Amino acid sequence: MGQLTYFRIYSGKLKSGSYIYNSSVGERERVGRIVRMHANHREEVEEVYSGEIAAIVGLKNTKTGHTLCDEEQPIILEGIDFPEPVVSLRIEPKTKADQEKMGLAMRRLADEDPTFKIKTDPETMETIISGMGELHLEIIVDRMKREFGVEANVGNPQVAYKETITMSAEAEGKYIKQSGGRGQYGHVRIRIKPIDKNVDKADLPKNVKRYDNFEFTNSIKGGAIPQEFIAPTEKGIIEAMERGIVAGFEVVDVAVELYDGSFHDVDSSEMAFKMAGSMAFQDAAKRAKPVLLEPIMKVEVIVPEKFMGDVTGQMSSKRGQIEAMEDRFGLKVVRAKVPLAEMFGYVTTLRSMTEGRGTFTMEFSEYAIIPNSVAQVIIDGRK
Repeated sequence: MGQLTYFRIYSGKLKSGSYIYNSSVGERERVGRIVRMHANHREEVEEVYSGEIAAIVGLKNTKTGHTLCDEEQPIILEGIDFPEPVVSLRIEPKTKADQEKMGLAMRRLADEDPTFKIKTDPETMETIISGMGELHLEIIVDRMKREFGVEANVGNPQVAYKETITMSAEAEGKYIKQSGGRGQYGHVRIRIKPIDKNVDKADLPKNVKRYDNFEFTNSIKGGAIPQEFIAPTEKGIIEAMERGIVAGFEVVDVAVELYDGSFHDVDSSEMAFKMAGSMAFQDAAKRAKPVLLEPIMKVEVIVPEKFMGDVTGQMSSKRGQIEAMEDRFGLKVVRAKVPLAEMFGYVTTLRSMTEGRGTFTMEFSEYAIIPNSVAQVIIDGRK
């Protein structure tokens, strides 16, 4: 049957065999077969109309949240804001055959679910998968086994900590090597500061590029660095951010300005400027008072009144901030914000504390700076 892409038509109609325009990525896609879904039964149709939900077979470049439209009348609908993954674990295929199947399985699952992320640890070359919680990753691993036949060794869930900076700083990076023949020469100067999230992306100058958690400004004047070395410099900075500064976690919410540098007519190369960019960022970030960030969760606990004191006391001991307490159908509801690191195993704790009568829900709220005493324990554990 091929991959199914579910869609809803907001206006107009769509016919099988026609072409549509993916305005989110700027590419045309051919509509092969269109099917209406009735549970596990598929009804193939020639056309679907405004208000209908159906599926297209075989779209190649369309992902969740993309807008499809008429190429003559392009439009981009408001996108879906997907939360950042907050829990990670290491996964290792048991055999070489499993390794090949696991790669395919993870690509398919990531296409379906934008909150599921995959990366490779640059030091150990292990695969790390990230998602919205323990249960989310358990389901991912279970689907890989059931649907793709992947057998894998799975590590314990880990909190997806991040790093950021709290002040501005400047630094330069020089990468110079000479050992006979052609050498290597790259030299850059950068300024870094926390991103100003109050400035809308549409209002940024043309020489500024903003990504999800990174902003890059090219302020080079007079050819101090040739244009072909700007992108490698940016790539080197991004790679340094991925490696981290304090404890090896990804650095986020940083604005970098490349404002000066120099080059050599013969020895300069893309690799040299990538290294120089990486070195400059590492130096600048260390001067910019880097801190660790942790995911904070919105937690709602529902318990009988007699357990209220135990529950609120437990929340406070977990570095939680209680925001509201209310009555609901004869039960007590506690709303709090709690670091995710403190919530592992909470379902068992709550059952024990409330004689099995307490329930809770949890969703991501934001990232926040970790207190120094807690951060130091995390840093020491990474050494």
